[in-house]
Amino acid sequence: MTLDPGSIGLLIGLAVLLILLAVLFTFVPVMLWISALAAGVRIGIFELVGMRLRRVIPARVVNPLIKAVKAGLDLSTSKLEGHYLAGGNVDRVVNALIAAQRANIDLSFERAAAIDLAGRDVLEAVQMSVNPKVIETPFIAGVAMDGIEVKAKARITVRANIDRLVGGAGEDTVIARVGEGIVSTIGSANNHKKVLENPDMISQTVLSKGLDAGTAFEILSIDIADIDIGKNIGAELQTDQAEADKKIAQAKAEERRAMAVAKEQEMKAKVEEMRAKVVEAEAEVPMALSEALRQGHMGVMDYMNYQNVMADTDMRGSISKATDGDSNSPKRD
Repeated sequence: MTLDPGSIGLLIGLAVLLILLAVLFTFVPVMLWISALAAGVRIGIFELVGMRLRRVIPARVVNPLIKAVKAGLDLSTSKLEGHYLAGGNVDRVVNALIAAQRANIDLSFERAAAIDLAGRDVLEAVQMSVNPKVIETPFIAGVAMDGIEVKAKARITVRANIDRLVGGAGEDTVIARVGEGIVSTIGSANNHKKVLENPDMISQTVLSKGLDAGTAFEILSIDIADIDIGKNIGAELQTDQAEADKKIAQAKAEERRAMAVAKEQEMKAKVEEMRAKVVEAEAEVPMALSEALRQGHMGVMDYMNYQNVMADTDMRGSISKATDGDSNSPKRD
């Protein structure tokens, strides 16, 4: 079966028409335009085409706009498109504006967009303004003046401060400030029993310090959830100090002992030195005697008398040693 040139041209025209329609429906969001018109949002088809040319996904702008119009918000397409081009989450901002309107919270589109671009979840912030959040701290240890360690865990009820969300400190700062307040309050207590008897003293003291200044939150209450006794830090410090003093005293005593030993050895050396001098002097006595005999300064009888005296001296020394030995020996019955 052969087709005439007219039929072939008709088929080609239909194919081209189908291709053009496919490209049109792909590039131009006709269904999205129809949905917007059905919701009462006046937006032109060429405006949607312009979004495509500006590399904006039309659904990311039109669907939040429909939601905003249905909620009674006065938003323009240009604002939403500008926030999308800036890298923001248009849907989350619109949801936050709707939630703020329902909760009678004064929140403008510009502030919500700024909060979103700052990296914070603006919808969560609005929800936290309506339903405060509870932040639980870990156990924070402080030492009272009597040296007893007290551990406390606190629950901080906070509400988001919309005005300070941009540039305000986060949860970590709040926890750190509350922990510092708990430590200082416990440390200023004279006795740990006072802290145990009245834990509200901690929360009242910490809450009066205005710890939410400069943060993105408003502290509503600080409640002590749990309190416990830790170590006796004072006793441990005293024990460590006593041990250190003992070691210092031992070191000084060892130093004195070493000096005494050194002095004793020095004295022994001096004794040996003096003994050597005595021996040296005794060795010169016979030489002096012989020289005196030779020169006639001493006679033979004088020398004999000298020998007798020396012998008598030796005998007396032997007798005294024998007597001392008998007196030290044990007596027999």
